[in-house]
Amino acid sequence: MVFGQVVIGPPGCGKTTYCNGMSQFLSLIRSVVLYAVRVCSDVWENELDSRCVFLTVVPRYECAINIEDLIKLSDVMSEHSLGPNGGLVYCMDYLEKNIDWLEEKLKPLIEAECRLPFSSTILQLFVVTADHYLLFDFPGQLELFSLHTNARNIINKLIKKLNLRLTAVHLVDAHLCCDPGKYVSALLLSLSTMLHLELPHINVLSKIDLIENYGNLAFNLDFYTDVQDLSYLQYHLDQDPRSAKYRKLTKELCNVIDDFSIVNFTTLDIQDKESVGNLVKLIDKSNGYIFSTIDSSAVEFSKIEAAPLDWDYYRYPLLPTNLSKQSFVPLLVCYL
Repeated sequence: MVFGQVVIGPPGCGKTTYCNGMSQFLSLIRSVVLYAVRVCSDVWENELDSRCVFLTVVPRYECAINIEDLIKLSDVMSEHSLGPNGGLVYCMDYLEKNIDWLEEKLKPLIEAECRLPFSSTILQLFVVTADHYLLFDFPGQLELFSLHTNARNIINKLIKKLNLRLTAVHLVDAHLCCDPGKYVSALLLSLSTMLHLELPHINVLSKIDLIENYGNLAFNLDFYTDVQDLSYLQYHLDQDPRSAKYRKLTKELCNVIDDFSIVNFTTLDIQDKESVGNLVKLIDKSNGYIFSTIDSSAVEFSKIEAAPLDWDYYRYPLLPTNLSKQSFVPLLVCYL
């Protein structure tokens, strides 16, 4: 059984930075081995004001598998005369039809026996068998996770065939909380993604350390993370002439969000180890990693599941304390 994360979110929300920081954090708290695979940069072409603008996207972390080895977005855009959005949809459709390629890339890494040197207090050399931890870095196109089925089908096929336990980590830029209209849009996007992917899901307000740069919040941060009574936003929405025009529509959309009552957020400062650690606890609880090293009864499992975040977590430490514990190998999988 292999655990991991599916990292998704709008463009610019910090997915690449998150994968880089999360891989470093996991390397520190768990005995890990990183697979080094060459990552190719991608060039996006976009016509703006009759001029051709080139944007080079360079991943800032090493990944074990790069989908560019199968298909490149830049090649698709030039060959089929597509823009970035249409090109990404085409690439994901192509990957879904060639899912066997990704499975063949993943199987050797998952099934390989990775061994880590371990020295005891009496200077004897032991060997610990390492499992693997997956990070899937998906492109930041909203349609892939709220409308189209290709990304969902890819994830479901990998889960079934490779026995994966994945959690969707949906990043949303924290500065959207400063604008009530944008905050409601973020809630709708989060709700739509949760219902569409059908995975254990954690919504994250990323770049929380920069939120003060965008102005003061109308309410305390807890109001936005817990998604409390959205009717309180109505007054602030009415102050904006653009939002006031759609007052009834906004009210009905807020009612839809309240009726489901499944959307909430946690905060993240990727440079703060405590913030990242709290997020890792939530992820480990959602994908079942915390139960993987516990040999106990169903009653004990139910107690842990019902417990709050600080559920005596360090009773089962992240870093193995004896040879019976397993260590984890993060595999960074970069999509396009």
